[in-house]
Amino acid sequence: MAPAPRIYLDANATTPLDSRVRAAMEPFLDCGNASSPHLEGRDARAAIDRAREQVAALLGATPREIVFTSGGTEANALALLGTIAARRATRALCSAVEHPSVLRTLESLRPAVDVVVAPVDGEARVAADLGIPEGTGLVSVMLANNETGTIQPVAEIAARARASGAVAHTDGVQACGKMPVDVRALGVDLLSLSAHKIHGPKGAGALFVRRGVRLAPVFHGGEHERGLRSGTENVAAIVGFGAAAELAARELPGRTERWARLTGLLADGVRARVAGVLVNSPESGRVPNTVNLTIPGAEGEAVLLGLDLEGIAVATGSACSSGAAEPSHVLQAMGRTRTETEQSIRISLHAESSEGDVAACLNALARVVKNLRALHV
Repeated sequence: MAPAPRIYLDANATTPLDSRVRAAMEPFLDCGNASSPHLEGRDARAAIDRAREQVAALLGATPREIVFTSGGTEANALALLGTIAARRATRALCSAVEHPSVLRTLESLRPAVDVVVAPVDGEARVAADLGIPEGTGLVSVMLANNETGTIQPVAEIAARARASGAVAHTDGVQACGKMPVDVRALGVDLLSLSAHKIHGPKGAGALFVRRGVRLAPVFHGGEHERGLRSGTENVAAIVGFGAAAELAARELPGRTERWARLTGLLADGVRARVAGVLVNSPESGRVPNTVNLTIPGAEGEAVLLGLDLEGIAVATGSACSSGAAEPSHVLQAMGRTRTETEQSIRISLHAESSEGDVAACLNALARVVKNLRALHV
């Protein structure tokens, strides 16, 4: 008998590659260099130009404002380091719940740059009336949190940042494809996103750079991407990114409606079946695919491993921090105790997640938690 198919509920770490995206990529797995003037190079350049249009459309941007990178981490680095270098800024502000690619990049600039870290409330949300210290050159606040799904008041923060003379950046990696994202409505100068979070391939990302914003390249070479990101383009991955962006834009209403229903079933079901569970994700003001849970009496790593043995993949926090000795900085910033953070898991749905997946997860989670708690009786 064939084993039951596994259930993948860790979409905030990465999403399965959409078969339609794979088909779009295949003709470009062996193609010309997009910087070459011959036919093969021109075909590759045309494919990149088309993908730039598709990614721009997802954000309400113009193609000229899209700079392709290798992923969200590089896009964040280009936004942060490029802004600091171009403006010779000596002060930057971010929130306490940013992704490590933002927090650690800014921390690496100390002491030359004064890094101000803004606190969050019990839902991992930054205050909309965030105070911006005088002399701040860069403000970076993520659009949606990767662990709890909390949506930040980025439009309000960006308006305050720009009024103070600072550049406004948002890490939109966990928001794009899960909620409407319009860079004009947000008012940001810079926005990062990544292909593999929206059913595209790993190895492709982008940075929206509002027209007129000054940015210095992080590394140097050729004049690729308007001189902001040197290196021969990964044409197949960029084509896949474009295809995934177009699908995400077209299918967003149906996806978000289904996710909201399924995560509602998940949260209600776990409350009914697992005594004492604490839902860390807010009821409203979050991306609809994400639920973060604290389960007293069951360590998150043990729950993850137990569910893995049941054929279900979940997470204990940021995929970039898995295996780290320190517990979630996001939950700690929300006021959770160390014990509560160590007893937490994250469940995140992708475009093909189903009601059957949620039901199976609830059944398995109840069994795993019951067994783990029995060990401590």
